[in-house]
Amino acid sequence: MTTTSEPGHDRPDPSLDAIMSERRQLINLAYRLLGSLADAEDVVQETYARWYAMSRQQQEAIASPGAWLTKVAGRICLDLLGSARARRESYVGEWIPEPLPDRAEWIDGRGGGTTDPADPADRITLDESVTMAFLVVLESMTPAERVAFVLHEVFRYSFAEVADIVGRTPAACRQLASSARRRIRASQALPAPAGLRAGLVRDFKQAWEAKDIDTLVGLLDPRATMIADGGGLVSAVLRPIEGGEQIARYIIAIADMAPGLTILERTVNGQPGLVAQRDGVTVTVAAFDVPGDRITRIWAVRNPEKLWPWTGEPQAASDSGHDARHGEGETTIT
Repeated sequence: MTTTSEPGHDRPDPSLDAIMSERRQLINLAYRLLGSLADAEDVVQETYARWYAMSRQQQEAIASPGAWLTKVAGRICLDLLGSARARRESYVGEWIPEPLPDRAEWIDGRGGGTTDPADPADRITLDESVTMAFLVVLESMTPAERVAFVLHEVFRYSFAEVADIVGRTPAACRQLASSARRRIRASQALPAPAGLRAGLVRDFKQAWEAKDIDTLVGLLDPRATMIADGGGLVSAVLRPIEGGEQIARYIIAIADMAPGLTILERTVNGQPGLVAQRDGVTVTVAAFDVPGDRITRIWAVRNPEKLWPWTGEPQAASDSGHDARHGEGETTIT
């Protein structure tokens, strides 16, 4: 689909084609760089605003609109990553990246059904570079390391192209990516087979529902860690819980305090996870790291502002300290 933007022009407007072909790529890039889908969408909106701020002549002078859009989006993300560190120092409790559902489970902005799966423009490609474990490691990197690594290792940009975005030499970008790669290797073990991961998460769900503390302890690595993110908007433990037995006791305590919760198996960032719902509304999304035959890490996101893809209400905050209630309707994974 093309159009013309000015009388007397026979050439199609290149901007519309650029948007249609590049939007999904930009969303995928920005989410991996920022760990926030809401921020990623803001970045893409700002990127296209800058494109449209140019004259038609300036647009036509750009040989590759896609490369230009990526460069601008990458630089915006780099700036945001620098400011994000300062913002997160004042964040209440632990900060966890926004969890994403599988496409089939995505709730639309009206809060009552899934969007058209044939339109992937604002969807994230769920692969190993978007797992919660991977995104958490990215959070430990410097902004330049993160941008260089994601652009080169995930999106296969050359170091010359990365250098143009990061504002450093290709050799410096190579070193940044190498340093980031070492962080990844040092912090991540090979994941267990998909079937084993799904089975362990299912067993965890069943033991949680049964309040079976012995089974929970057996499913958790003795050195396991659980981190919760309430953002100061809902109740959540403010510090990581260390140790399998301590985590199991905390999980049982939650079950005792919230008897009305429904626990469902869901895909979270491409991996088996769990979702807790109250009155049909998602209030917690849990991601798991299973590198062997036990669960080593759990990330529980409760901040309602990070759950809008699961609830159908963009950036739905709770101003009363209670869980957000903005929609329902999810599809169980089979």
